[in-house]
Amino acid sequence: MTHDFELDPRLAADTVAVADWPLSRLLLMNDARFPWLVLVPRRAGLSELHGLSAEDRPVLFAEVLKAGAGLKAATGAAKINTGALGNLVPQLHIHVVARNPGDTAWPGPVWGQGAAKPYGAAALEALLNTLRAAL
Repeated sequence: MTHDFELDPRLAADTVAVADWPLSRLLLMNDARFPWLVLVPRRAGLSELHGLSAEDRPVLFAEVLKAGAGLKAATGAAKINTGALGNLVPQLHIHVVARNPGDTAWPGPVWGQGAAKPYGAAALEALLNTLRAAL
């Protein structure tokens, strides 16, 4: 059920809403160093992929693929990294990160790499418009 869904406060603080898809809330991580989407299935109490219903599993997979393809198209990234960690935020969420050789964390993971650099208002609006058009 979606009526009990609440976005984890840490995700809410670190992201900007992009769209609500059939299953997931699509968010943009507010870190200009890495174009980075986060999909959060709007189901209360989920912390693991295996907790998804059989009906929701293919929907989430399709949304992750759509997010990755759209992010790649919008950014021209060399590589799209996808992962579900949940060590700091237990609410089930899937990271979809655009990576390029020479970015500040390349070739390592983006997690724990310095402090986030928030987008400026104009850059954020431009990226959101580009992402929404690509998605």
